[in-house]
Order: sequence, then structure tokens, then C-alpha cells
Amino acid sequence: MFKKILVANRGEIAVRVLRACRELGVETVAVYSDADRNALHVRYADEAYNIGPAPARESYLRIDKIIEVALRAKADAIHPGYGFLAENAQFARAVTAADIDFIGPPASAIQAMGNKVEARKLAVQVGAPVVPGVYDTLSDEAIVAAADEIGYPVMIKAAAGGGGKGMRRVDRREDLSGALARAHSEALQAFGDDSVYLEKAMTGVRHVEFQILADTKGNVIHLGERECSLQRRHQKLVEEAPSVALDDPSARSGQGLRARMGEAAVKIAQAAKYVNAGTMEFLVDKDSNFYFLEMNTRLQVEHPVTELVTGIDIVKEQIRIASGRPLSYKQENVVMRGWAIECRITAEDPFNNFLPSIGKISNLSEPTGPGVRLETGLYEGMEVSLFYDPLIAKLCVWGETRAAAIVRMRRALSEFQIMGVSTSIPFHQRIMESTNFMGGHFDTRFVEEKMVMQQGGDETKERIAAIVGALLTHERRQTALTIPPTNGLNGSRWRKQGWRN
Repeated sequence: MFKKILVANRGEIAVRVLRACRELGVETVAVYSDADRNALHVRYADEAYNIGPAPARESYLRIDKIIEVALRAKADAIHPGYGFLAENAQFARAVTAADIDFIGPPASAIQAMGNKVEARKLAVQVGAPVVPGVYDTLSDEAIVAAADEIGYPVMIKAAAGGGGKGMRRVDRREDLSGALARAHSEALQAFGDDSVYLEKAMTGVRHVEFQILADTKGNVIHLGERECSLQRRHQKLVEEAPSVALDDPSARSGQGLRARMGEAAVKIAQAAKYVNAGTMEFLVDKDSNFYFLEMNTRLQVEHPVTELVTGIDIVKEQIRIASGRPLSYKQENVVMRGWAIECRITAEDPFNNFLPSIGKISNLSEPTGPGVRLETGLYEGMEVSLFYDPLIAKLCVWGETRAAAIVRMRRALSEFQIMGVSTSIPFHQRIMESTNFMGGHFDTRFVEEKMVMQQGGDETKERIAAIVGALLTHERRQTALTIPPTNGLNGSRWRKQGWRN
């Protein structure tokens, strides 16, 4: 095992990785910008080093400074977290060249799967279905011709991209040239590569991803799926595990859509000679057909929901894999229990088109209690600035059923009080009260088409009654799938099996 790990990130993910290191008995090194001098991850680490001014390009994106600190601190390995340099093949190569272990996939895998066009070609080679489109580098004129052939609406996507950057939906031919120009510009700014590709815009679909773990011995497993359909402008807002779209009696028994998607995810990872943690992203249509979308060659923001339902610490597995150890689990050992939901809490005003909010946290009251997990870098007196991503916390809950998890999330959101900045908490409360969400009736367009936030107004009695009725109905359906019928006291599970923790 490593003796000392540098975490090349900030905020809640830096704290998350530092905690895993502490439990493994590994010393830690934090890096910080001028804006993060008093940040929680700086206080938590054993050592901390300043790497430059507040702008990320002058600090958290400076490969040379991070390597310099790692060598000075005598770190054995570097964990990139997510965002910043996490999917940068050049960074992975620089870390390895400095004789430091990179806690992530090799640079070759990052480069191969980071290019969305090449990743789709690999998926086709192993027989995985992909979204119809043109996965070659074409001129803008050729893209226009291809769009006419595929039919509108279409999606323009950055070949080297992710996270919604360099992505444009186009519904009409006359809008295509302008969308191409904007996509090229945004892709170049975000990824240093302005190449784009074209695919058919899928409507009425769900976004479902599979968590992958792969070691250096050739072992590859998946940890089940996550539902990520609740998005705004291609940015995920709420995630859960498992997915309602895949959760049925046949799926629980190891057959059906879940098994086929998991098998495809593992095959793609094996073909890419992938190592460490990664995520295969798919679209699922109303007819239960699935299509490979892309691979994220890093730890995901939403990894806690998978950890809650499987009991597997993904960050610790990342560290063990990077140190040369085999996976701690085999596929047959992976069992999903209960239901987990994550709400991404951002410093944005949901009543004002999610306008970023800045300021000092004047008061903070965090939710606690059974089944609640909060990942954050917040503290009272902290300054929230515009320099970084507005994500300030991830509120996660676990429940025995989906209905129980929704009720618990509603309780946890009501306890979460952040004063000094506007946050997305009211938006998440609205989601948790949505009858469509509770019934599992949503797709990737749900938030933008259905969730209009308006200031003020009380819930009517009819709406409250509908919410309670839908929740109770879903609770009964979930219970019927997992709990056998009883005949009074003599048939109770407690009397037959005794108390179970």
C-alpha cells in the first residue's frame, strides 16, 4: 500500500478521497489555490501546499506545479478526483514519468476512451449497440449533409468532450451552422480540441450508467447501474441506484436488461484494456433498447449511490488497484440492496434560471440521522466564489425501498440549511414532491420541460393528496416485490426469523 497520496483536487471530492486514505492508514497531501487557503480539504490533509492564484488554469490545471509538489512532499501516488485533470492523458503520463503512481486508468486508456468517437467504434467492435450517427471527423459541410440524411433533431458533440460541454441539440437545418460554430469554440476552450461528431437526438430516453472496476490482473466487474436522467442542460442533478427502468423481478434474478447492459459494459472495458474505476454510459428507450453513449475514465460525482447499495468503497478500491492489488470482489459478490438517491446541491438560484450565487456561508446546519450521507467541503465562514464549479455538496440517502429513500431525502433536505448564498435545495425539494418522479415516470427532458420553478405559492390540498397517494402506491408495489405475504402474527417475518439488524 502507498505511504503518502497527493489529492490533486479541491472541495467535497478532495475531502472524500482524503477520508478514504485516512481509513487505509495512508498519509495525505493537499494542494490549494489562493482562494482555497482556508478550505476544508486543506485543514483535513496531513500536509498542504499552495499551487497558485484562484483561476484553475493557474493552479489546479497546472500539471508542472502539482508534480513539483508531489516530488517535494515525497508522495507515492496522485489521485485526481474528478474534473480538472482527472481525464487528462497528458497529466497521467507526467505523473508516471515522474515515477509516481497515478490512481486512475493508464494514459493510453484515457486517450482511447476519452475520445468519444473512438470509444463508440470500440463498442461496435464488441457488439454493443450505439446511437445512430456519424462517428468520423468530418468537415462542417459533410456534417450538414449527414444531418440531412439522419434526420432532425440531431446532436453535435465534442469528440474529446464530456459534461455537456461542446454539445448542441439542433432541431432545424437552418440552425445547424450556428450550432456547429458554438460547439467548435466551446470544445476548443474546454478540451483543447475543436473536433465534433454527429448523432441522432434520442427523445423520451433515460440516461443509465454502469460503474466499472478493473484491476491490473485482467479482472473486470460492474457494480450495477445508476439512473442519471434528471438533467438540466446536460448536467446531472439527481442520481439514484438502482434504476426504475431496469428494476424488475427478472433483473433481480440476474436476467433481463440489467444483465445485458452490465455484460456490454464489461466487454467494452476489457476491449479497451481498462484499469481502475470508470463508468459506461448508456441511453435506454421506451422499448427497453439500450445504446452505448460514452465512457468516463474517472471517478464519478455520483459514485456514493453505488457505494450505498453495494457496500463497496470505490475510492479504496481505486487505491488498492493502483497499488497493484487484485479486486477485492468478484462479480457474484456484488449485490444491490435497497435504494439510494443523491441530490447535487449547487450554489445557484433555481428561481432565477439557476444563476450562480456567490458569498460567505453565514450559517450552516447539516442533515444527519439514519441513512443520510453528506459529502461537502462547506463550513461556516467559507467564501463561495465564481472561480470553480457551483457544486458545494452532495446529499445522499439510503432506504430499504425507493419510496423509503424518497421520504428520507425529503426529510434530509428539510434539515439542510445554508445561509449566505442561494442554493438548489428548493429545486430538489420540488423534485422529491413530484408525482412523476415518485412514480418513476421521467426521462432526460423531464427537468427542462416540466420543472418550472416559481417563487412563492402554497401546495393545494389536492396536490398534497396526490403526492401521498402516489408514494403509498409505489411503496406497496416495492414491498410486493421483496416481502412475501404473511398470515397474521404466526406468519410474520419477525416470529419466523428473529430480529435482523
